[in-house]
Amino acid sequence: MSKNTRAFSASTRPLPAREQTAEEQYGEPESYLEIETNIPNFKLRQSSVRRRYSEFEWLRDLLQLQMPRVTVPPLPGKVFTNRFDDRVIEDRREGLERFLQIVAGHPLLQTGTKVLAAFIQDPAFSTDTYSNY
Repeated sequence: MSKNTRAFSASTRPLPAREQTAEEQYGEPESYLEIETNIPNFKLRQSSVRRRYSEFEWLRDLLQLQMPRVTVPPLPGKVFTNRFDDRVIEDRREGLERFLQIVAGHPLLQTGTKVLAAFIQDPAFSTDTYSNY
């Protein structure tokens, strides 16, 4: 096995700081992650999209159905207490990033399903659009 086994990256990051509206300041915090990738097998060389935890759950379930011979890693667990705590949010982000790195790095998942590429690259992605895949 070569030293450089990773020819891609899939990462998540907190959303960048920007001026917030009153609704954003006083409403529930956003529960989105931003995903950046540069996976050679995908159409776009670089992409950046936002996804919710529920969309990660949907993706995992669909990958398990479409690719039953591939072990799809678990997602970090749901959080019911202190879910807006900075440490809890960061732990979940890191868990989702690990999930993405494993899934996006798997050769069969990169090429065996169109949903993964859409999830990672399509800014207009919707689970409704891809439910029949």
